[in-house]
Amino acid sequence: MPPRTSRTAEQAVTAPDGSTALRVAVLADSDTRWKWGALTARRLTTGTDASLRHERPVEVSGLLLRGRATPTPRQLAEVGEVGIDAGRVREVTAVEFLHTVRDEGYDLVVLALVGGAVQAMLHGLAALELPRRPVIVTGYVGVVYEKLADGLLLRHGADVVLANSRHDAERFRAVYEGVGADASAVTEAALPFLGGAPHQPEEGRDTVVFAAQPSVPASRADRTYLLRRLVEHARLHPRREVLLKLRSKPGEHTTHIEELPYQRLAEKLPGGLPPNFRLVYGHMGEVLDRTDLLVTVSSTAALESLHRRIPTAVLSDLGVRETLGNHHFIGSGLLTSWDRLDGGFRPRPDEKWLAGQGVAADGTYATAYDTARAAVTALLERDGLPPLAPYYTPATAPGYLPGILARHHLGPDGHPLPGAVTARETGRVRGAVRETVRNAARGAYRQGVQRVAPVIRRMGEL
Repeated sequence: MPPRTSRTAEQAVTAPDGSTALRVAVLADSDTRWKWGALTARRLTTGTDASLRHERPVEVSGLLLRGRATPTPRQLAEVGEVGIDAGRVREVTAVEFLHTVRDEGYDLVVLALVGGAVQAMLHGLAALELPRRPVIVTGYVGVVYEKLADGLLLRHGADVVLANSRHDAERFRAVYEGVGADASAVTEAALPFLGGAPHQPEEGRDTVVFAAQPSVPASRADRTYLLRRLVEHARLHPRREVLLKLRSKPGEHTTHIEELPYQRLAEKLPGGLPPNFRLVYGHMGEVLDRTDLLVTVSSTAALESLHRRIPTAVLSDLGVRETLGNHHFIGSGLLTSWDRLDGGFRPRPDEKWLAGQGVAADGTYATAYDTARAAVTALLERDGLPPLAPYYTPATAPGYLPGILARHHLGPDGHPLPGAVTARETGRVRGAVRETVRNAARGAYRQGVQRVAPVIRRMGEL
């Protein structure tokens, strides 16, 4: 991979052998997207396939897009080892990110963002008109079970749109081709965080883990039902360890808004909690190390569990519905209910379904990123890349695109809106004050979502 950076020789990072490092930036807007983006960057730039025989050293920069779900230091530490020092990750606005790309001369940029933010960054990057722009990669952090067309078209324009399975790659291409958009960017890969040791039962260990989700299900009644059934399962099996795996602590946000944290619901549960029931946080992979049955509604944790051949159950108690996302598991053999689990039933996954989802334990995962790495390598080796050309433009979506760009302080042409570019405040005191105010505002927003909004909504229903 020949150098693509535009920095001066004094600025360039070099390896001991004198070769220039491949410079990569990961821009993420939540804890789970940070994990996906950072691990994806590593998988795309390291490996043993033929395309990387003359591999250059890699320098990865971590950037967090400022917003409601910007991860806290605790969340960054909890997502697990991603190969980037959390202390070196910094927060940026959309405009600051564009300036960073312009000034730093990155070779590769991974956009681990919600669809609207991806679209805004693509238009902003196009407006920079860089003489040598970076290769742009994006994708999805997990199971794609809603807003398929909307999310995909907002990601169109990136050089590589990663699909986490053969099933997703086929769906993605069908959407692009169906609207007359170029589908060549769709590239099959896999979820980058699959891994870990295969499940090995241990004598005396019997652990059931329920993988909670921030927004599925959404209602208080449904979430209370799931919590009550989990607690009842613990009471029915007093020798079994029952864990409720939580994504975030109250006041923190993940990829999705959580208005009704299970922690709050557990505090009000009649009869309290049995001694063999616990709420746990931490890296999902570490929790799965001691899991003997993973239960969820539709969490991506199910795919992590299946990849490790851990017995996995997807609940049908609340129905099999698109709004729950468990319709994605139709044909998997995993759909079941708490009644059956209470009685000792353990689902057996359908092997054909597993292979289509990219989690088959047949050795193919080891080479899942070979095609994507080869595609990125070919793009990096080109003398020049064509201008970014998203499907949405001011001409094709004049009633939709301007609003998306405006949310990130960009005009219809991708350039920053007046007033969006402000001089950085200098000095430690000013910087500390600015950060304190920003964190206070974000905390107030999160508390409003979790505390005030549900109250107002209930009052409106009276």
